[in-house]
Amino acid sequence: MNRPALTPATVVAEAAVLADEHGLEAVTLSAVARRLGVRTPSLYSHVRDHAALLDGISTLALEELAGRIAEAVAGRAGHPALDGLAQAHRSFARERPGRWQSLQRRVGPAVAASDAARTVAALMDAVLRWYDIPPGDRVTVTRLVGSTINGYLTLEHVGSFDHREPAPEVSWHRAVDALDTLLRTWPTGQET
Repeated sequence: MNRPALTPATVVAEAAVLADEHGLEAVTLSAVARRLGVRTPSLYSHVRDHAALLDGISTLALEELAGRIAEAVAGRAGHPALDGLAQAHRSFARERPGRWQSLQRRVGPAVAASDAARTVAALMDAVLRWYDIPPGDRVTVTRLVGSTINGYLTLEHVGSFDHREPAPEVSWHRAVDALDTLLRTWPTGQET
């Protein structure tokens, strides 16, 4: 069997698959090397260390998430765009759980400054532009929307919503509706 040529991209891609299958904590250089059929030292010419490998997964995750968000919000504004943004995050978290988990850690400066991170931020800003949010409040609102989505998805993932009605799906849609209401009625003139 021919194995793919080792490149930084193939190493990170295999690590991302491992993360999705077994969780981010399963991603070690030796585990990735085994999956690629090479010895661990062979990876060091492609990734600097474990932190760089995890940052590679985070960058890949941001690239994939940006694509989903762009597709979900294209041609939409207001509530439909906000819903598309939220649904893109939710489907990504469900379908790529290890990659999603890689976004729940403190990333290195290169990831935070990456084109993918800038794209995700620009897409969030595009969704928020429809709402009458003062420019000085955009960062606060971005944090609010992001933490609401992330918090819900994290709690849903660990089964915190499995024990009570209504179904998580119902609460999810109500939460997005509530965010939309909040954003449409955001107080103006109180920039920080």
